[in-house]
Amino acid sequence: MNLFVFGLGYTARHFLNRHRSSFDAVAATVRGAEAESFADVRTFGFDREAAEPSMIETLAESDVLLVSVPPGASLDPVLAKFGRVLAKIERPQTIVYLSTLGVYGDRGGDWVDETRLPLPKHARSIARLRAEKAWSALAKDGSKKLFILRLAGIYGPGRNALVALREGTARRVVKEGQVFNRIHVEDIGAAIAAALADDGIGGIFNVADDEPAPPQDVVAYAAKLLSIAPPPELRIEKAHLSPLARSFYDENKRASNRKLKEKLGLTLAFPTYREGLAALFAAGEGRS
Repeated sequence: MNLFVFGLGYTARHFLNRHRSSFDAVAATVRGAEAESFADVRTFGFDREAAEPSMIETLAESDVLLVSVPPGASLDPVLAKFGRVLAKIERPQTIVYLSTLGVYGDRGGDWVDETRLPLPKHARSIARLRAEKAWSALAKDGSKKLFILRLAGIYGPGRNALVALREGTARRVVKEGQVFNRIHVEDIGAAIAAALADDGIGGIFNVADDEPAPPQDVVAYAAKLLSIAPPPELRIEKAHLSPLARSFYDENKRASNRKLKEKLGLTLAFPTYREGLAALFAAGEGRS
């Protein structure tokens, strides 16, 4: 298989670190200094006004598209630039679009699965849902199979509560009844691989671990691993959060991963934050 990645960011890089050998050729769009990451990945600048002819040729020869570029305010930036090109490609292609659980909006802490109607609350999640619909419209021609993976909050190497504690940025903000959904970046990679191995027709899948949990509990567990005292609990009313940070506390839901496990046969390597943080600690995260 030939893979084309739109957006060689944190998640896509970790996917390639583990699954690069599954592909005969890999190409990706990058911004600035990202190009040096993989010597065996052919890179193209995403921000150029006009696509290189060789990029169009590479897209036409790709069997898999992995899309991890965040949506713009109005149009999905990938489809805005390359939608017509992709629509004309007759080669059968599998598209994996990385979306977010934010499209469900606030559910008052209730469980949500893929059958629930999205009710996005914030502009960024509204844009995500709009992008999902645009990619679904592209895939209706029958030559493309689309997987939409709605991701929970991502953590992994260099991006976790252990690092935040060591850097002094971790806080234990408490809002009664609040939980967040999480997923280790390695399990996202496994979910992408499972989608590509699936012989079904595609679909929408929540990608989250088994245990939505209060954010203060995650920080406390990370502190326990590091054998340090956790930061004191801070009520949300006194936390002076930024508008962006506060917006995350505006939504409260528990995402079911049953479909991911049953339909794609995925077994999570890190079913809760405890296994994930313990593995990161064992690898040296947060210790220096």
